[in-house]
Amino acid sequence: MAAILNALNTALNYAYDNILSITMLVLLIVVGFFLTVRLRGFQFARFGYVIKNTIGSLFKKNLHTKDSGSVSPFQAVTTALAGTIGTGSIAGVATALFAGGPGAIFWMWISALLGMVTKYAEIVLSIKYREKNEAGAWVGGPMFYIKNGLGLKWLAALFAVFAMIACIGTGNATQSNSIAGVFETTFNVAPWITGAILTVIISVVILGGVKRIASVNEKLVPVMAVFFILASVTSLVFNAEGIPSAFALVFKEAFNFKAAFGGVAGYGILVAMRYGVGRGVFTNEAGLGSAPIAHAASSAEDPVKQGLWGVFEVFITTIVICTMSALVVLSSDVYLDAFNAGVNPIYNGAALSAAAFGEALPYVGNIVISVATIFFALSTILGWAYYGEVCATYLFKSQQKKVVLVYRLIYVAFVFIGAVADIGIVWLIADCFNALMALPNLIALTVLSGVVTKATKKYFENKKLSSEKE
Repeated sequence: MAAILNALNTALNYAYDNILSITMLVLLIVVGFFLTVRLRGFQFARFGYVIKNTIGSLFKKNLHTKDSGSVSPFQAVTTALAGTIGTGSIAGVATALFAGGPGAIFWMWISALLGMVTKYAEIVLSIKYREKNEAGAWVGGPMFYIKNGLGLKWLAALFAVFAMIACIGTGNATQSNSIAGVFETTFNVAPWITGAILTVIISVVILGGVKRIASVNEKLVPVMAVFFILASVTSLVFNAEGIPSAFALVFKEAFNFKAAFGGVAGYGILVAMRYGVGRGVFTNEAGLGSAPIAHAASSAEDPVKQGLWGVFEVFITTIVICTMSALVVLSSDVYLDAFNAGVNPIYNGAALSAAAFGEALPYVGNIVISVATIFFALSTILGWAYYGEVCATYLFKSQQKKVVLVYRLIYVAFVFIGAVADIGIVWLIADCFNALMALPNLIALTVLSGVVTKATKKYFENKKLSSEKE
């Protein structure tokens, strides 16, 4: 058995490192750039309009209005953000800095700037091509716009299979493992106890379906985001003197031909790009095709209006939250001492973030990161539970009720498995299936870009006519 697992691990490592990750990252950049050109720099030209009509409209009644078979537009956004703002915002950023150096953050920003329009296009298509299920609720996502827009049922089914498996790994087992690790190291709680408690909590929420998931995330996501932003701002106040040099380091190292912590000359830029773009994608999910599944459940009628939230989601997760997380690390001695010495930091992942926050906020920094990791991971488990459920029902339309129940039971079981197991192989499988689910989605976005362009043009022409009449 051990020999089989080792062989599988070797094969998956080779496939991901040499084929899947490179193909996915190249396509993400190319498709993002293509959509930016096709939509005439939408994410830049319309950024003010996006902010005004997303975060600036939070207290408008229609944002929280829903019909009997759907969730409100805001609940759809918070469910998508729940799946997006995960441990990648903490551990993922720190890993990018550890492996790719400070320059990785620059390429993370680039991936986000392109990802804004990519995610916008995903949501527009998910609303336009969605369908009603047998319960009368809206369902959608890449499998629906691949089937209804491209007419490629086999490719739509492939996406659903890849996404369903990725949900169990990326959105579930790896997240519960992170929570169990935090409780064990910070509060000395055995992983099996954490796993059992998590299993009960997740069961109560996801067995209630998308409406209960959306209701919980509607309250959880804003609180956890504000909590982490306030903690980051407080840390940066204490590290204020190091912020300018941290920014300078990011831009300098983004184009440094020498790897940050040694390595082969000329390889530095490639490493920074790979980890920056790669971790950027996993912090905002732009291009993966997961978030539009949540948005499709919204009662929103206009695809473009809901699509604006995609631009905002990428902005808040990567440009704001991940940048703050990165600056806390980059302005800390725990990272800079290692960087200046040309050696790897003694910590990696969440441990590096915890050490940096602990340095800025003595006695409470570790607790801050622990609490943030718990809530970020918990929200991700809830968000991805719904994604996987929609994919499962798409594949088995004739037995939707049975399929939903079976999938929920399997999903809940992996909450416990993830908490108690050594899941290195699960992370690798999740990475591979994340890449696999992105490929058909990016193909669809490219081919259907004309549909997005037409919908966008029509929306703003109608807005112009409406304002002229007023």
